[in-house]
Amino acid sequence: MSKYFEELDFQATPIGDLSLRRRHIFALKQDVLEILLGEEHLMSDLFTTSEIALSTLGIAATRGDNLDIAVGGLGLGFTAKAALDDPRTSSLIVIEYLEVVIDWHKTGLIPLGKTLINDPRNRIVQGDFFALATSSDGLDPQKPHRKFDAILVDIDHEPDFLLSPNNKAFYETSGLTQLRSHLKQDGIFGLWSDALPDQKFVEHLQNIFDEAWAEIVTFHNPLQDREFSQTVYLARK
Repeated sequence: MSKYFEELDFQATPIGDLSLRRRHIFALKQDVLEILLGEEHLMSDLFTTSEIALSTLGIAATRGDNLDIAVGGLGLGFTAKAALDDPRTSSLIVIEYLEVVIDWHKTGLIPLGKTLINDPRNRIVQGDFFALATSSDGLDPQKPHRKFDAILVDIDHEPDFLLSPNNKAFYETSGLTQLRSHLKQDGIFGLWSDALPDQKFVEHLQNIFDEAWAEIVTFHNPLQDREFSQTVYLARK
């Protein structure tokens, strides 16, 4: 066991104060690693099932081999790691807005960091995912107009509960239509959400993509000793 509480880093960022901390949960007899934005919990390594499912469900829905995958949002790295764990993944690009989060991975403050950094298939890019996704050049600054077999996004809490109001345009018809153009034929768009499925959003996706559906991901919450459900939205070009 480490210290009962330890703030590993604290940085002011363009979207607010960001803190990486480790604390011991006595009821579970284990340490957890957390990222906070101000007083708001962004993520914890205690709950990673749905972040991993974003990759496993998204890649499972793709067709073929030698897949080119893009992930929006690095966080603690569980979505990216799950993408690299799939043997069909030949390349991965992870786009992270906050340089400090990338630095946490590079320096090993985040446990999965070295694994992600050292995988030759993976490249982490500092940039605004939403700006890149809604641009004509696309997600890879080194290869304009590059297309992907899957684009998987875990940034906002829900499609209508955003970290920044600037993200709103991405979820509108024009934004998602532009993202669709960065997918290969039969490509998959995956989106993580902290809530149960919103049927209106599924219908919104169905109006833009050729097929869209929601997968409920349920896991046990040991802090509350109950089942908890989140959503992975999937859409096919």
